[in-house]
Amino acid sequence: MKRLVSLILLLTGVLPLSAKPARESMEELTSRVFALAESQYAAIDAALPEGTFPKSVSKDAVTTEEATAWTAGFYPGSLWYIYLYGKDGRIRSLAEKYTRAMEPATRSHISHDLGFQFNCSYGNALRITGDPGWQPVLLEAARLLAGRFNPVTGVTRSWNFSPKGKTWLFPVIIDNMMNLELLTEAARLTGDDSFRDIAVSHARTTIRNHFREDGTCFHVVDYDPETGSVRWRGTHQGYADGSAWARGQGWALYGYTMMYEKTGEAAFLAQAETVARMLLERLPGDGIPYWDFDAPEIPDEHRDASAAAVMCSAFVRLASLTSDRKLSRQCSAMAEKQIRTLASPLYLACVGENAGFLLYHSVGNLPKKSQVDVPLPYADYYFLEALLRWNKIL
Repeated sequence: MKRLVSLILLLTGVLPLSAKPARESMEELTSRVFALAESQYAAIDAALPEGTFPKSVSKDAVTTEEATAWTAGFYPGSLWYIYLYGKDGRIRSLAEKYTRAMEPATRSHISHDLGFQFNCSYGNALRITGDPGWQPVLLEAARLLAGRFNPVTGVTRSWNFSPKGKTWLFPVIIDNMMNLELLTEAARLTGDDSFRDIAVSHARTTIRNHFREDGTCFHVVDYDPETGSVRWRGTHQGYADGSAWARGQGWALYGYTMMYEKTGEAAFLAQAETVARMLLERLPGDGIPYWDFDAPEIPDEHRDASAAAVMCSAFVRLASLTSDRKLSRQCSAMAEKQIRTLASPLYLACVGENAGFLLYHSVGNLPKKSQVDVPLPYADYYFLEALLRWNKIL
């Protein structure tokens, strides 16, 4: 409406030709996005069969998954973020409903993704409400995750499978860095330092074995569980074994920023800063990465809004943690650029569009032709988180 009024005034001569609409403030942008989120996420609830969670979109309709899926926790997590911003009781009720619906996953499925599943749902419920009733399930998930730790390798195992043509013994993916927050939360809540020790060991070992000299990281590292030696390095979702899969670089930036914040270990801050400098050099002008930084057909490759959202949230936090003032300014500037791009019509849905999701144009697993150029729940989650962090609400 503001743009339409300005155009009418310009054409009728009321405004001089040099006049331009005022740039939307970050506070106004945040209010606009969260107002949209309240409407969209209520619409998702109305479309979901009982006991299911939103996965993506197909033929303009929401697709669903069970609580055991690695992405299931992002919907209740986003609902908690929307409630934190707007304090709408209806949204809180939905957040509680879908958080409780996650509980069966602690009994029927054991995965390294327990952090994504339960820190986003039960963890946010506990942090935002302060109600200790959310704590038992959160701690049970942490115990299950800790059970995947091998002291010989020094890391927690990711997948229990090997893809066709490979024989993995103890695969660890860079995504695992994100799940360590569940362990640090368990240590804080219980006083049991063994949770923290596992998280620190995993993060230290990952620095040694996942990263290249240029600051990029491999997606997968396979270990020998009996000797702890590295058997293989490569990718499962990126363009090539030696390429920089974009969302993986986002997990690395976020993971080490988070681990420094939780532990104060200088090596983790240094790693986050190294990854940040690499990304600041390689990100496109609008801040939204191609699905893989080394994909062969750039600039005609798919962009990945989910990778941008993860990076954005991490950039906001790292800007406040690093003592390098130049890097802090660069991280803050990139975060604002990414937020403004994601909140533009190029990526942000309008009310009633996108089957209720907020962001268009994410990429799940392009080599497997799975979830390419679609909305994804973790893109929305980290975008909302970035806005809350920017506005110092979170």
